Amino acid sequence: MQCSNCGACVLAGDKFCEECGTSLTANGCEKCGAGIEAIDDEGFCNNCGFRKEMRERDRLEVTIDLHLAGISDRGLKHNRNEDFLALKQLNNAQTNILVVCDGVSSSDKSDVAAQIAAESACLALATAWEKGENPESAMKSAFATALQSVCNIPYVNSINSEHPSTTIVAALVQDHTATIGWLGDSRAYWISDNNSQQLTKDDSWLREVVAAGEMTEVEARQSPHAHAITRWLGADATENVDPSIVHFTIPGSGYLLLCTDGLWNYAPEASHLAKIIQQTSNTDAIALQFFGHPTADVGAAIAISHSLVEFACNSGGHDNITVAILCL
Repeated sequence: MQCSNCGACVLAGDKFCEECGTSLTANGCEKCGAGIEAIDDEGFCNNCGFRKEMRERDRLEVTIDLHLAGISDRGLKHNRNEDFLALKQLNNAQTNILVVCDGVSSSDKSDVAAQIAAESACLALATAWEKGENPESAMKSAFATALQSVCNIPYVNSINSEHPSTTIVAALVQDHTATIGWLGDSRAYWISDNNSQQLTKDDSWLREVVAAGEMTEVEARQSPHAHAITRWLGADATENVDPSIVHFTIPGSGYLLLCTDGLWNYAPEASHLAKIIQQTSNTDAIALQFFGHPTADVGAAIAISHSLVEFACNSGGHDNITVAILCL
């Protein structure tokens, strides 16, 4: 199959084109039936002027404190937000938990899967940690709980739909160490002045064929499988559902960023994300000093979250965009 908007190859059952975000199952305007191309960046139909009201899930902002926050946004092209995030602090902010999920668009109830996985993993991580489990054990327990929660979503099997499923990346941060687990292609980055780096490796067809030397990255990106993930949370993920886990020693001041591909597709390199965050931090510091705040990092987490989502939207906003930031 091909997308009617950009001509990219799409798989039978996909709800959205992964290349341009065009809906493959519904018209753009609910009132007059005009295609998605008739909807402008503000959501108005250029044919009849109708604007669909934003739903609660279209834009989710979470601020735990000045240093921990995140945003999940529908973006400009998709009809609904299939991402979700969950954040939590323990021990008077000495322990921080971040979870970001991206529902698989070709699956049924992908938005529900993302929300349930994020919330259940966050709660399970907190519970396991408070019971005294070590970080790696707590992470594995959280993923097992999230998997069971997604598998329990009511689902009617049919030829045109797949089991609810989602990617997931989670971080448990305590005592200058971040324990990060993931399944799929949602990512974690460490961003600092001189040591920015990607901390996760995508569970994706593209990365695996390139790593195996079977194709160059340029060749792999031309394939209809370029955006396919190889691991996820869902009832149909019957093999290798244990999360990949890394332990990262935090070297100093900086930012831990968790995000979905709605952001990193526009800035895959950590150095590019660092430039966006640095620009925001400098602007934020100037504004805060002007208003007489005693510290320059007041509200930095939510300010950076806004800037990253805005960057993705300005770059096209073809996918849902979710970011979670911990300022350290």
